[in-house]
Amino acid sequence: MADTTSDPLSSAFMTEFLRKAGGTAIIDGGLATELEQHGADLNDPLWSAKCLLTSPHLIHRVHMDYLEAGADIIITASYQATIQGFESKGLSRDESESLLRKSVEIACSARDNYYDRCKSSTPDETPDGKIFKKRQILIAASVGSYGAYLADGSEYSGIYGDNITLEALKEFHRRRVKVLAESGADLIALETIPNKLEAKAYAELLEEENISIPAWFAFNSKDGIHVVSGDSYYECVSIAESCRNTVAIGINCTPPRFIHGLISSIKKVTTKPIVIYPNSGESYDADRKEWVQNTGVSDDDFVSYVNEWCEAGASLVGGCCRTTPNTIRAIYRTLSKR
Repeated sequence: MADTTSDPLSSAFMTEFLRKAGGTAIIDGGLATELEQHGADLNDPLWSAKCLLTSPHLIHRVHMDYLEAGADIIITASYQATIQGFESKGLSRDESESLLRKSVEIACSARDNYYDRCKSSTPDETPDGKIFKKRQILIAASVGSYGAYLADGSEYSGIYGDNITLEALKEFHRRRVKVLAESGADLIALETIPNKLEAKAYAELLEEENISIPAWFAFNSKDGIHVVSGDSYYECVSIAESCRNTVAIGINCTPPRFIHGLISSIKKVTTKPIVIYPNSGESYDADRKEWVQNTGVSDDDFVSYVNEWCEAGASLVGGCCRTTPNTIRAIYRTLSKR
């Protein structure tokens, strides 16, 4: 029998990673708000990807913060990084592609630096709460939706207009996905997918370009039943399930209160690992381009859901917008007790 663990597109890739992680792996948390905490000005259509141009050291710092909080998977600063977005800023195609690769290089460098610190740090958790535990760490190259590129909040509505076709979405994402797939990342994170059309575009694109690294599909919902466009969550998950690259399917940037029901929906379609990284529960005001803080939940409340999600079937758990290294550290401690 062939050794399927060596095939990155086999289901054994994620199964073996999760086995080594103790059955459940931890994903990092929000990037943009952490960059702002460190002084970055993200008032720009490029959002967090602006730091690839202006302050890559801050991206590295945030990655390190999450690794030291216990994250097993760190997601690159490429969610808002698109060739079209960089070109609109006057960069060349080559410069734009170089920045995509740079997002992965920064994450890989942070992982290497973290491993170096693990060699000289005992015990696993320091008095100030930093985790220095040698373990397999994956780099997930983030691919944000077309709506994220528009920078008008439409990744939270999934309404792109009648002129955005399946072929148009494939062409928008094609080169970006190919560059990221060849950049040294361990997998591709297709994130905040708001509608069935974009899910289908990704699935077809990965097949057409013969992309050779695994991917996860993470959809967002605002009612716990549909994706944000109103499309059937069941149908969206079925599209992801049909893609040979898919090693995990789940939910991101969705309020915690909806996650349990969505996990149940996913399990009706697939036996693949379920990936869950909700936002803090706050709502996004697309007109003001800011989060409405009083709509969120505390770290304690967020983490109180974690055991429930894992018992329901989630095996990759982290946070999205407005979650912090403190959130991830609390998840690490919660899962360590399981």
